[in-house]
Amino acid sequence: MSLCEDCIKGVRHEGTSEGKWETINGVESYIGTPSDEYNKSKVLLFLSDAFGPRLSNAQLLVDDFARNGIKTVAPDLFEKDGVPADLFESDEKRKAFDIASWMARHSFTVTRLLLDKVIAALKDQGVTEFAAVGYCYGGRLVFDLAIENIITISIGSHPSGLKAPDDLEKYFSISRAPLLLNTCTVDEQFPPSAQSQADTIFGGGKFAPGYKREYFDGCTHGFAVRGDMSNPKIKAGKEGAFGATVEWLYKYGFSLSGQKV
Repeated sequence: MSLCEDCIKGVRHEGTSEGKWETINGVESYIGTPSDEYNKSKVLLFLSDAFGPRLSNAQLLVDDFARNGIKTVAPDLFEKDGVPADLFESDEKRKAFDIASWMARHSFTVTRLLLDKVIAALKDQGVTEFAAVGYCYGGRLVFDLAIENIITISIGSHPSGLKAPDDLEKYFSISRAPLLLNTCTVDEQFPPSAQSQADTIFGGGKFAPGYKREYFDGCTHGFAVRGDMSNPKIKAGKEGAFGATVEWLYKYGFSLSGQKV
């Protein structure tokens, strides 16, 4: 996989993080815990883009999921070596960044080993069901977990690293996890052709566990976590993707009652 130009662009979002960092089986993780009663047997895995959960934007999203009653764990799979946020500042910094070297350090094989450690430890703590939401880089990991049926609900927001139609067909054939895709107009990683292939493979009721694709017009890869909130279309897309994700989680059993709706 190679990151695209839009994978390392973005805007910092304003807000104060409310979660806390914990070390889970040796992996530092940002945790969002609901302040009210919640289902302690279920956890949402927040699998970040290349900037990692140390970016405030990611932490604010984790906090938002917690405010909606969902315990959320965002492991730092890049071990404090996420793409630096100062790349937001200029084209010059982005051009100077060695994407290939970064990817070599943080291959999916490497990050998956860390993710598996977190999942194992959470199981030891009594967690019996996992959902996962992945942004950009994290979208690939969501597919991998779903294909192995480790998670019961999948959400990919502008996912990266997927090969269409191969990965889509493999998911369809093996996974039992209902799949939500939050997609957009301009996305080199998951372009309109791949979006159309997903609809053909999963849509029309063909995928029994459940499938839905949201499309946010006028948005670009990264909109759901790093979008420019001063742009009305991107703001609507970011908020729409979050809302669709919460609704998907509730629909398939991550509401407080634990009942599918």
